[in-house]
Parts: sequence; C-alpha cells; structure tokens
Amino acid sequence: MQDIHHTLKTYWGYDHFRPLQEDIVRSVLNGKDTLALLPTGGGKSVCFQVPALAMEGICIVVTPLIALMKDQVEQLQKRGIAAVAIYSGLNRREIDIALDNCVYGSIKFLYLSPERLLTDIVRERIKRMKVNLLAVDEAHCISQWGYDFRPPYLELASLRELLPDVPVLALTATATEQVRKDIQEKLLFKQQNIFVKSFARSNLSYSCLYTEDKIGRLLEILQRMNGQSIVYVRSRRQTVEIARFLQSRQMAATAYHAGLKFEERSAAQKAWIDDKVRVIVATNAFGMGIDKPDVRLVVHLDLPESLEAYYQEAGRAGRDEKYSYAVILYGPSDVTDLHKKVEEAHPPLEFIRRVYQCLANYYQLAVGSGALSSFDFELADFANNYKLKALEVHHAIKRLEGEGYLQLNEGYYNPSRLFILLDNTALYEFQVKNPDHDALLRLVLRMYGGEAFANFVKISERKLAGYLKKTEQEVRRKLEYLHKLQVIVYEPQHDAPQLVFTKPRQDAHNLPLNHKKLNELRDKATVQVKAMSHYVETNNRCRTQLLLAYFNEITDKSCRICDYCLAQRKKERLQQELKEFEDQVKKIVQQQPVLPKKLIAQFQPKDSETITSLIREMVDTGKLTYTITGELTTD
Repeated sequence: MQDIHHTLKTYWGYDHFRPLQEDIVRSVLNGKDTLALLPTGGGKSVCFQVPALAMEGICIVVTPLIALMKDQVEQLQKRGIAAVAIYSGLNRREIDIALDNCVYGSIKFLYLSPERLLTDIVRERIKRMKVNLLAVDEAHCISQWGYDFRPPYLELASLRELLPDVPVLALTATATEQVRKDIQEKLLFKQQNIFVKSFARSNLSYSCLYTEDKIGRLLEILQRMNGQSIVYVRSRRQTVEIARFLQSRQMAATAYHAGLKFEERSAAQKAWIDDKVRVIVATNAFGMGIDKPDVRLVVHLDLPESLEAYYQEAGRAGRDEKYSYAVILYGPSDVTDLHKKVEEAHPPLEFIRRVYQCLANYYQLAVGSGALSSFDFELADFANNYKLKALEVHHAIKRLEGEGYLQLNEGYYNPSRLFILLDNTALYEFQVKNPDHDALLRLVLRMYGGEAFANFVKISERKLAGYLKKTEQEVRRKLEYLHKLQVIVYEPQHDAPQLVFTKPRQDAHNLPLNHKKLNELRDKATVQVKAMSHYVETNNRCRTQLLLAYFNEITDKSCRICDYCLAQRKKERLQQELKEFEDQVKKIVQQQPVLPKKLIAQFQPKDSETITSLIREMVDTGKLTYTITGELTTD
C-alpha cells in the first residue's frame, strides 16, 4: 500500500489534503463502508482516487453523468493513470475490449453508468477483476427521496453481493437526513459511517432579490461587480436572448445549452473558462465537471425546483475560497408558477403510456426487444412528429425514467472511432484484393499504428480526407463500406442526447406504472417546492441558516454576508450612528438652548436630513423640548 500523501503529491501536486478528505481516505483504506457529504467543489473525486491508487487492484466508479465521467477519465489519463469508461452509446466490441483490459490489463479505474450494471457482460467480467473499491458518485440518486432518483442505482445492492469484501464509498454534495439513511440502507452498509463537511460556505454571499425587472436588475448587478459569472435560466431560448441583450450593452457574454452543436458548446465553454467571455448564460446543463475556481457570481433568473439543485448550482461560485455571490432574482408570479410546475411535471398515467408507445414506434422497437438500446434523441423532432407538446413529453420521459424504463442522457461528444477487426495477415490480403481501399487503410495504419488492432482509436475524417485529397463525405462512405464488410468497426462522431431503453420494450397499454409511487414523487416535489419558496420569501433570517437547516445542520451562527445579514449590519451601523448623533445633540443643547436651524448647521450637510428626523423623534419622546422662544433644550 502506497503512502497517501506521496500519491497525492505525485499525481495532483498537492502537499496537503483539504479538510475531511484525509479522514475519508483513511476510512476507505481501513475497509469501512463510508458515506461522504462534501459540498460542490469540495474535492470528492480525490477521496476515491487516492485510496484506489494506494491499493492493489481496480476501482469501479458508478456515476450517472456521462460528460463528467468522460472528463474524469481524460483527467486521469493526462496524469498517467489508466482509466476507461463504459456507458450507453458504446459499441458492444468497444465494451468487450474495455472490460478485457480491466481483467487482464493495468486499468486502475473503471467508470460505469448505472444502467450498465444491469448487463450480464459487465457482471461476469467484474467477477474476474481484482476490485479494491466501489465508489458511488451522486449517491443521492439511489434514494427515491433524493432530488434525482435513478432506478438503475438500486442494482448496486446486487453488485455488492458480487464483491462482499470490497468497501463502498458513497459520495454526494446534497442529502437530507432521510436520504443519508436511505443511501446506507440501499448500499448495504455493514455499519453507519458518515463524514459530513459543513454545508456552510463562509465566502459565499446568498441573496434573494424581488424585482419586476429581472433583466434590468441583472444588468445592474453585472455592471456593479467584476469577475466571471454564470447566469442560469430555464429555457434554451432565454440563454440566447439574454446573452444577446448583454452583448448589446457592451458586455462579453455567450449562450450555452444542450441543444447547441458540440463545436458551439465547446467554443462557448472554452471562451468563458479562458476569461475571454465574462458571462455565460446557461441552462442547468452547464456546470457539471467544470472546475473553474474563480467564478465570482452565480445568478438565477428562474427559481430552481429544489434547494438541493440550487445549492449545487450556486456552489459553483467561489471555489477558490474568495468572496463571491449567489443571487436569485424573482418576480411577482415566480413562486406561484413554481408550484404550478409540480402538476405539469407529473402528467396523467395515460399520457405517460402514450409517450412510451410513441417512442417505441419512433425507434421501431417490437415488444420484448431493445433492452439497453441507445438512440439519438431530439425532443423537438419527436414532439413535432407525434403532434405533442415538447415540455409535456419531457415530463413524461422523466416519469418513465423514475419508473426505470428509460434513461435520457444529455448530449455528450463522442469523436469518431475505429477498430480493425482483421489481423495483420488478413488485412494485407484484403488490401491486395481491394486496391480501391488500400490507400485509406495504409493511411489509417500510418496515422494510428498497431493500436487500432487492439483498441478503438479516435480518428478525424477531416485529416484523413486532407491526406487522401478526398472529401470528408467520400472518406465516410468508404469507412462505412469497410464497416459493412466487417473489416473494421466504424463509429461516427455524435453529440446528440441519448435515449436508452433500460428494460426490454413493454406493451404500452399494459405498462405497469406504480401509481402510488408516482403520487409520492408528486408529494415529494411539492415539499421541495415549498422549501424553495420558503427560502426565497423569508426575509427575517440568515440565508445560510435557512440552507443549513434544510440539510439538517442547525446553527445559530449568522453568516454575516447574505442579504439579510448585510441589511442587519447596515441597520446596526445606522443605529450606532444615530446614537452618536443623539449624544452630540444632547451635548450641544445642554450647553445652552439653540434654535433647530443653528443646531442642524453644526453637522455635515450630508447628515442634515438625518439630524432633522432625529430632532423630531427626540422631541416626540420628550428627550428635547422647546422654549417659549423656539429654542431646543433638555430641561
């Protein structure tokens, strides 16, 4: 077993762990099942990556966020650590190769999406792996009381039965007391073992500002503050409109949403990360896996559906521990609209069944087929095709996700990939017999080498076309033909959202939907919306105290930097100032009676209104009286 500080220094360059990280790492190394609650930006990945590297064997990491999974694998590979990821949309041969490398190779981290736990191929290979740790990221997804329940997470219990002596580390940024208990029960913890870092962010100022002009107030805030900012909105259309509005006011801004092409999303994200653009206006599709420490401001123009979601999104500000702001701008109807959205988000059972049937027709799936089949999915195209409203379809799919029939993943970028099926001799014979394809195959071997015989390699059709002096379309046609002949496996690039049928296609008419559970989910959503509304509308308590109380962390300590605390401090300063003015007034008048006009003239002109009001109050309360000649006295 390696020294954990040496591992941390070698791969991450850090001399010390952050608070609580070392305790969590040592708990894992001692073989204990561990639940770690660390706020967004708290360094959760280090808590499983360091102990896994310190031990012999492979770490299995389960996470529902494919973009985050791919990012972490790339980051590990850049550090010289062997890691692979298996998720929906991968070719079966690609999955087979990755799993073989986990069994026989030197892979240290295997990232899995939860639906992949259902497959026999994964389970059988896991039995043959020397697993040292099971890390469950976004662990709140295993609880139906969590804010993003994923039914495939429940399969983790059977995975633990395959690995009875392997400790589990469950990680999340947000979990109420009920969810914490549920996580440990569902993951079959041998004994309760929780590490909780305070949800308080001492450098983050929370504010909820009521306004009837959100855009005007947003502009005012952005003009008053410096630094990189995120503006969250609910719809894709808003991202574009607000970004354009800010640009028209000479502010460097860009839009980001899942409907943009990969190149557009990447360009917007990179411009913002590189500080070439100050403001990124985004839907909540933006932010996961973005490790930018110097975000100074996060603004929400629409109310999030839960405090869990808000805490994660607001927490992307100030990760460098410097003073930062999280602001909600809400208008007259926002709270009412949020409550209405609960009903919209839970459509009737018959509509859910209808959407399921339409999806089966759309992808031409027969009853009993399609288990773990993955398809590109464009919501607008699907809705238009069946004359449905896109938002209603979205909500129906979310309910089908909750029932475990589907999984809708946001668009993620997969570059074109290629794998040579033939061995060297057979490939050479094919090239001799098919001279039309010889130049392309020789170029592939020259550019990507023997690796293409062992693993899928990322390719660029544009580069291949440039060397061959062909068009990209011609190169793609040749690659598709070679794929058809089973000379290669060719997977063209894609970045569309992926819809996964996590179970074999059911008969929609008899689709067994759990009516009781769906009602419970509606009730849970109502509770979450009430908590969000209470947070926004409360104006007599510290914002941090409100957030902490929601997550079962009770404190009477005020943050001193939220909108309420700042108003209280301003009030205290004003009261102290008035007390000092009152003492000065008394001192002057006690020396000799004086006319109000002359009394006011003895103070700074900027304070004249304050002194005038103070004199009236002191007369009303009997602290000052008038003489017959109109002078002020204390007698």
